[in-house]
Amino acid sequence: MTSQEIFDSLTEKFGSDIILALNAEACDPWIEVAPASIVDVSAFLKSEESLKFDMLCDLSGVDYLEPDAKRAKKFPYEPHLEVVYHLFSVSIKHKITIKVKLPRWKNDEEGSLPDVPSVAQVWKIADWHEREAFDLVGINFTGHPNLLRILCPDDWEGHGLRKDYEFPLEYHGVRG
Repeated sequence: MTSQEIFDSLTEKFGSDIILALNAEACDPWIEVAPASIVDVSAFLKSEESLKFDMLCDLSGVDYLEPDAKRAKKFPYEPHLEVVYHLFSVSIKHKITIKVKLPRWKNDEEGSLPDVPSVAQVWKIADWHEREAFDLVGINFTGHPNLLRILCPDDWEGHGLRKDYEFPLEYHGVRG
């Protein structure tokens, strides 16, 4: 199936208020989905006979921010976060990328992590990927079975892959 056919199938099932955009010209064509509907859309992508996206190859958190004030003027995006899901169908041998856009901070309140529902009940491997995105980018996956840091120590402050992250000068008395 082409990305356009997948997009059409999703739009027919969920409507244009949930299936928000298609970029078929990207190196990896992607479809944008409304955050609150990611679990329903994911379950459909996995179970629908014509789609069968049974493999979540990767799930990543991405920070769209240009922290340099001079470069920010020409930065082509409004600051936001994205969760990117790379899907593959083993039996049909097709792939698609799904994106969910989130604000950098929940309710524009700095330090308050944005929420997106967990897809760990759809693809079990999402458990680890979501923990990594939580730990390093600061995305809260609601309904996750065990949303704890996976790479940084439990007492680490902040999220190291955020573009405005300031690395601490020292950690437990050790200078970096």
